[in-house]
Amino acid sequence: MQMRSWRFDLKLRHLWAIATDVQRSGGKTLCPVVFVELTDAHGRRGIGEASPSSQYHETHETVATFLARVDPRKLSFDDIPASVTYLNSLHPGSYPARCAIDLALHDGAAKAAKLPVCDYLGLGFTEGRHSTSFTIGIDNPEAVEAKVVEASPFPILKIKLGTSHDRETLRAVRQAAPKKKLRVDANAAWATPDEALRNIEWLATDGNIEFVEQPMPPTTSPTDQAWLKQRSPLPLIGDESFQNAADAERCANGFHGVNMKLVKTGGMHAGKAALEAARARGLKTMIGCMIESSVLISAGAHLAELTDYLDLDGNVLISNDPYEGVRNTRGVLSFQEVTEAYGLRTRQA
Repeated sequence: MQMRSWRFDLKLRHLWAIATDVQRSGGKTLCPVVFVELTDAHGRRGIGEASPSSQYHETHETVATFLARVDPRKLSFDDIPASVTYLNSLHPGSYPARCAIDLALHDGAAKAAKLPVCDYLGLGFTEGRHSTSFTIGIDNPEAVEAKVVEASPFPILKIKLGTSHDRETLRAVRQAAPKKKLRVDANAAWATPDEALRNIEWLATDGNIEFVEQPMPPTTSPTDQAWLKQRSPLPLIGDESFQNAADAERCANGFHGVNMKLVKTGGMHAGKAALEAARARGLKTMIGCMIESSVLISAGAHLAELTDYLDLDGNVLISNDPYEGVRNTRGVLSFQEVTEAYGLRTRQA
């Protein structure tokens, strides 16, 4: 097996900011990702992507450092479990880098089997069933309102909160979309259970908010998280608190559901296991994303049958996606006309 990798800067359509960005840098217009391509002796190829996030102390440099330690001769499209075991033996590990290699392995293996990845994994994909939210990042109220107007074709919005002007943000959203279904993501911005509960009770008065994602930091004690879950008038979804299958038991104590991201778990193999572990404990499941190209977004969509919610919009938040994959039409994801692997095509310049 041979492996090559390269950095690519995704360009955001708008300034992008979440609560932690506001605290540190104020937002960004570029998101560096790393693509990985594997090629075996038979000429079979697979592609993957790492979208590192500063939230998890990852950068394109940490991805490159891990990739430099990988011996591609120990990877095989014909033996994914052994390949994953090898990747997991490399410590310390970069989960986004592992994700990129794991995705490339699944892409190549599914192509060899002449199957879409969802069928290769035994899951399938129900056309017309899977809708994704569209995310509105933190901004001033005027910009938020304009973004919501622009996002009018999407039936579900996810809004980022966690600043001192949250109420102005929600007013701006409702000015442009009075009745649209909303999901709220605080990105761990509310420090205490009391603060979180006050904000969630306020949000509940809106009447059309589906759930609140990660209201408190992942370092919150299990006792405090359980306290909030018992009192919250809205369902709580764990994101930063949920990295892999091992976190499912603890999250069941403090959340109603969890958000799996492939770059957090380390790829398709671990992502599927994380979703199955969460479902086994009665948790609602969601697949989310970072700012990503159609490589990662399409990979996540192939696991959609294991979810209750999707937030796979990273590729529609950018203007220079180098690939085409899963279709997003007014928020509905589709693999129609896709016959193999991730269904990716290189976008023509």
